[in-house]
Amino acid sequence: MSITFYYAPMSSATRVFWALEELGLPYEKVKVDLAGGEHRKPEYLAINPHGKVPALVVDGVPMFESLAMLLFLGERFGVARNLWLPHEHPEYPTALSWMTWGTVTFSTNVFRYLLNTSERFPKEAHNAAAAEAARKDVLANLAALEAHLEGREYMVAERFTLVDLSIASFVPFMARSGVADLSGYPHIGRWTGHCTSRPDLAVAMAG
Repeated sequence: MSITFYYAPMSSATRVFWALEELGLPYEKVKVDLAGGEHRKPEYLAINPHGKVPALVVDGVPMFESLAMLLFLGERFGVARNLWLPHEHPEYPTALSWMTWGTVTFSTNVFRYLLNTSERFPKEAHNAAAAEAARKDVLANLAALEAHLEGREYMVAERFTLVDLSIASFVPFMARSGVADLSGYPHIGRWTGHCTSRPDLAVAMAG
């Protein structure tokens, strides 16, 4: 088996990097120079036609989209390492639901807020009403996550899994965006602290 991981720091590649470390898989990492436009070169576009990071090549077959990578890694390697749930596990549907929610719903709403508030995007494109609508959606997302974590140490199966990794990797970014104050969500704060203190995340963050 051969795995090659294409990444850039401070991107959605971090959670895939973290997952590879948690799974203990042998892999080659290739840092993509975004500032130098390496992601737009034909060689990289042959791996990820969308010109984004991350990308993963497993036994010669390329993948794009970090959520797809996490699900693939979980299904193929995570069950044996207690980092993913087998199909027959009663919480398997719950795991899939929250994993998808974290990327499709939660992170999308945070980015909607940033598009309308952050200095990284043109001020003339900011829309106060859209920012407020996004903020309300994020608060609703946080309320749902807080309720789910009440009485639970982790998201599913009473242990750390790739579901926790996937969502918790995004929470600090959400907090830095200014959309919400985590002090009002003690269960999220506790859980995020447990997840992000894991040594393998430090390896991923170091690049």
